[in-house]
Parts: sequence; structure tokens; C-alpha cells
Amino acid sequence: MIFLQAAVVISGVSFLVYGILCLSMKSMELEFSRYGFAKFRKVIGLTEVLAGIGLLVGLRYAPALRVSSLGLSILMLGALGVRVRIGDGWVQSLPAFVLFVMNVGIFLVSWK
Repeated sequence: MIFLQAAVVISGVSFLVYGILCLSMKSMELEFSRYGFAKFRKVIGLTEVLAGIGLLVGLRYAPALRVSSLGLSILMLGALGVRVRIGDGWVQSLPAFVLFVMNVGIFLVSWK
């Protein structure tokens, strides 16, 4: 149970912060252009903020945890695909991979 709570807090805060940075930092516009997703930066950033909040709410309300962790798992799987498509190395792809695995784990453990 402590693993689940720690993973939820780490992932939730990470997505909350990263989502806010996506929405507010000029440098993120350049990064999303590099990914080929400049038009979707605000949608992705807002999704990350809402899902990060959903994970934290999910500590008390399991359905929010399941929906948020599943959504973030799908988002991070897509992020990994983008990293591969643009030729990023494993070091640059590692955060997306770790967050993908973490959210899949949260999703699976939350069903027990």
C-alpha cells in the first residue's frame, strides 16, 4: 500500500508540475514543436494537470485513480512513441518510460 501511495504522489505531483510548465513556459513551445505537437501543447498540458490532480484525488476516491492512471499510461505510451519517432536516445526517453511503467503499476494495483 505504501508503494501505491508513494507512486501516486510522485506521479501526480510530476504531472501537475510538468503540465503547468507546458502551459506557461516559452521553452515548452519549442520542445513541442520539436515533437511535432505544437498545436496540442495546451491540450496535453491541461490533460497532465487534470490527470495529476486526479491521481492525488484518487488517494481518497479510487475511480479517479483508475481513470487518471490509465489516461496517463496511454499518454506516456504515446510520448515514448514520439521519442522513438524523432530519434531521441534512451536517456531522453527514460522519464516517459518510468512514468509509463509507474502509471501502469498504479492502474493495476488500484484494482486489488
